[in-house]
Amino acid sequence: MEPGRPVSSTRRSYCVRAEVKRGAWLAVAAAAVFAAVLVARLPASWVLPTSGADPLCASVDGSLWSGVCNGMSIAHFPVGDVSWELHPLRLFLGQLAGHASAVHGGAQASADVALAFGERITARNLVGDLPLEPGVIPGLPATLKGHAHFDLPLAHLEHGIITQLQGRIEVHDLVDRSGGEATALGSYVIDFPAAPPGEPVGKLHDLDGPLAVVGTMRLTGQPGFDLQGEVTARPGAPPALINNIRFLGTPDALGRRPFGISGTL
Repeated sequence: MEPGRPVSSTRRSYCVRAEVKRGAWLAVAAAAVFAAVLVARLPASWVLPTSGADPLCASVDGSLWSGVCNGMSIAHFPVGDVSWELHPLRLFLGQLAGHASAVHGGAQASADVALAFGERITARNLVGDLPLEPGVIPGLPATLKGHAHFDLPLAHLEHGIITQLQGRIEVHDLVDRSGGEATALGSYVIDFPAAPPGEPVGKLHDLDGPLAVVGTMRLTGQPGFDLQGEVTARPGAPPALINNIRFLGTPDALGRRPFGISGTL
C-alpha cells in the first residue's frame, strides 16, 4: 500500500473479520485449556460417593486422574483400598484406561485396565496374591484355607462374562479344616493358554501333596465353571483323604478316579 493512500472499506472489513475470527479461536483454545486443567485437577471426592445409603468409598484422596479410594465397597462387598492412574488420551479411543491396584488385608492385585462401551473390560498384566478365605472370596467354604497367586497377561470380560483368559493361577498349601482336623490337600495350578474369544479352558494339575490330580476347567457363559479330572491318592496320603475319594467311584487300572464339579459364579 502506498503511503498516504486511504484504506478501502472492503479491506478494512476483511481485517476486522480476521481479527474477530482469531479472537474467537483464542477464546475457544483458552476455554479448552481451562476445561482440561479443571478436569485434571477435579477432586475425586466430587465424583466418587463417600456418604449415603451405599457409599463407594470410605474416603477419597487425589484427583479424578490420579487418586485413591480408601475402603472401597461394591454391593456391600469390601474391595479394599484402590488406587489408580488414568491415561487421558485413551478417551479419544472411547476407553477409560489406566493402571489400578488394590490392597485388602493380605490380598493385593494390580493391572492395566481398560473399560469400553458395551460393558467390555480388558485387564492386562494382572498380578496378585490373596488368602483363601470367605472375606476375600465370597462362597468359599470357611473350612478351606490356603493362598493363591495369579499372573494373567490377559483377562477380557463382556457383560460380566469372561471371554478370554490367558495365564496361570496357583493355589498353595491348601488345607481342609472340617471335622475338627487339619488335612493337607497340597498345591495346584491351572494354566490358560492364549486362545480366541469364547469359553476359556485351562489345564489343571497338582504341584505337590497327597493327591495326584489332572484335569481341565472350562469357564462357561452362565457365568460359571465346569471342572473335570482324575485324582489318585499318593502313598502316605492321610486315611481320611483316601476314604473320601473312594466315593468318587471305581478306579481304573492305574488307580485314577474321575471327578467333576460344576457351578455358577
